[in-house]
Amino acid sequence: MTSRDLSIAESRLVLDGRWLIVSFACPHECSSWAIVGGGSRVAGAVAWYRVTGQDLKPPVDPRELLRDRLREKGWTDAVGLLTSADLERYVDVRKTDGDRTVRCIGTVGLSNAVRVGDRVERPSVVNTINLLCEVSVPLTDAARLEAMTIVTEARTVAVLEAKLPSIQSGFPASGTGTDCIVVASAVGPNMEKYAGKHTRLGALIGRVALETMTLGIEKWREVNHGKENAQPKYSV
Repeated sequence: MTSRDLSIAESRLVLDGRWLIVSFACPHECSSWAIVGGGSRVAGAVAWYRVTGQDLKPPVDPRELLRDRLREKGWTDAVGLLTSADLERYVDVRKTDGDRTVRCIGTVGLSNAVRVGDRVERPSVVNTINLLCEVSVPLTDAARLEAMTIVTEARTVAVLEAKLPSIQSGFPASGTGTDCIVVASAVGPNMEKYAGKHTRLGALIGRVALETMTLGIEKWREVNHGKENAQPKYSV
């Protein structure tokens, strides 16, 4: 094991009731649009919290709800994600190429599947896609954003290949209305400047994220086959 992949090797994943939490072995720079801790920040963990429709009935503020739950756990430095997807069906994929390791942990729910450009009001369920992509090498801000585009593209490719219709328009879905992606890299020197498709790191990120999504969709379909068949179909 090299020193550069030590952070991922020691990250700890725990599933505990309504929580799925990944605790980093060292501080990580995280970029996301997460409902709690979104933007760019240094974090010690990423935490999923499973909710039901009852939990989010107005006038509940989802952000304040999650902040309160994280505070109760003492996870004030965590990036927080909300979902109604089954946390027990999470996917954890890790691959190494030389001195670079990429790990992607995802929960996949597709009851809220929509096509980019569809206008959808507040969903009744947040059965969504949440992905954490952890990269063993430190990344510049620009490289972390580039890595996020790779993960996002992998998400979209997997959903399109699954041929699921948008609940809004019936056309091919490209994601869900409440997806969130977190890209995390260990804080440290010698930062990678690039993570695009033509880099070894970018290709590794793409492979790991795509496999995570593909497995996550398979798990979702195992328990939602009947609901999926009830959705409107599209033709290509």
